[in-house]
Amino acid sequence: MTEKNRRNPKQARARATVDAVLEAAFQILEAEGLARLTTSRIAERAGVSIGTLYQYFPDREAILLAMGQRQSDAMREKITSIILDAPEAGGVRAIIRALMHGLQGSAETRMVLSDALFRAGGEAEVGRQHLTFLDSISGRSEFDFVLGKESSFILTHAVIYLLRAAAAEPELNLDPDKLEDELVFLMESYLGNLAARSDAGQFSPR
Repeated sequence: MTEKNRRNPKQARARATVDAVLEAAFQILEAEGLARLTTSRIAERAGVSIGTLYQYFPDREAILLAMGQRQSDAMREKITSIILDAPEAGGVRAIIRALMHGLQGSAETRMVLSDALFRAGGEAEVGRQHLTFLDSISGRSEFDFVLGKESSFILTHAVIYLLRAAAAEPELNLDPDKLEDELVFLMESYLGNLAARSDAGQFSPR
């Protein structure tokens, strides 16, 4: 038996344990909220000992961070799929719709996981998560111009921060469909303005 074959069962068990812990945490968070999310309850729901849980996660914050990173990765893969597998549907609206509706869980759960990411250096995560947004427009003929670093920053950060603000202010009771329309209008208007400035020689990317 090769060394690789000897390691695989252990690696598979480790992945299964991590998956069970994260799924248990998600279920508790969805059903009972953050106040009831403790490592002991997560271990019990996952069917593992508390000692086993601590072999993979030092505390609850690490579990929340891992959950947030998984959702971030899933979102990036979804947007990449929109761009690569269905380019005709890879416009601004498709990506904004994915950002608004493509994550698991309630608005409260998504906010908790977003907070965990931001506490761990969310600015870098936002940039990593939304680089694919730039890819979706860089080859589109209607936006035949080079983006500068400032305009790129706006495009990769504006929507996610606005959606984060909307989730943090549920009392506003924003209509999701109208919010989607406004975000699409915002981004398409901005991109159209960049194109017009470029054509007029008023915009010089840095």
